[in-house]
Amino acid sequence: MPSALLGFVLRRAFRALALVLAAASAAMVLVHLAPGDAFSTFDMDPVAAAAERARLGLDRPLVEQYVTWLSRLVLLDFGESTRFHRPVGTLLAERVGYTALLGGAALVVAIGLGVPAGVMTGSDPRGWITRALRAASLLLLATPPLVTALVLLVLAAQSGWLPAGGYAGAAATGALNQAADLLRHLPVPALALGLPIAASLERLQAQAMGAALNDPSIAAARARGISRRRAVWVHALRLSAPPVLAVVGIVIGTVLSGSFVVEIVMSWPGLGGLMFDALVARDVYLAAGCATVAALLLALGILAADIGLAFADPRTAHLL
Repeated sequence: MPSALLGFVLRRAFRALALVLAAASAAMVLVHLAPGDAFSTFDMDPVAAAAERARLGLDRPLVEQYVTWLSRLVLLDFGESTRFHRPVGTLLAERVGYTALLGGAALVVAIGLGVPAGVMTGSDPRGWITRALRAASLLLLATPPLVTALVLLVLAAQSGWLPAGGYAGAAATGALNQAADLLRHLPVPALALGLPIAASLERLQAQAMGAALNDPSIAAARARGISRRRAVWVHALRLSAPPVLAVVGIVIGTVLSGSFVVEIVMSWPGLGGLMFDALVARDVYLAAGCATVAALLLALGILAADIGLAFADPRTAHLL
């Protein structure tokens, strides 16, 4: 790897770590500043509540709590959940795989549908397929993601082709049955999360494709006898890749933030429901842990997108 690219990767990795730390710290501070705490309930004995606060260190000043939490975080010790009375790390390990799976499936849907659709609409701006795809994209962009998720839930429930949410984790017996049950429940939330992003990618890819087809290299390739299909799907697609890759990091952030809403609406057992439970219960350590893992997934996605862009167009490495 050239030294310039190596330095770029190291800089982006450092920024990724800073993002994770900032997001986790913000979550912990905001939950701590909310009125009351996890033990501010009428049905709990005040003496027992005070003892629990002392045991977990929640009665100490915020700065002292933060320094202690940060020193434990370096050792991957996220503390104990006051809502579930279990180690936060264990809870996160049980849920993060589902969020990563849903996000990855949504990205496959978004890129697999949005990029080819953008190539078609950008290379043939007057065809009837282009008009249909543009209408579908505008409809998806104008519809709030929550409404899209609810519509897909209704369609799944009415048709009976796919389960309408409610995946209960490892409820099925046997590894094969669990995998099959998971795959049956995955398409609806993945489509709810991925379709609006696919519409955005279609618009962006169409604009990039239009600019790429006007590049002199495409005219030269056509003059050498290369077919229009090859010029569009190979040469122009390669030229249009950098503008699309430049926003993939934003797309990954959209996937992650939107997945929390979809997970709650469709009862998907990921970090979204866990974060919701943590905020409702004012569970400081669980909320901070969820924010840490979510920020880590986001940072890794942005880092991968930036590295891909740098390799696709090394001239951009010094600009990122």
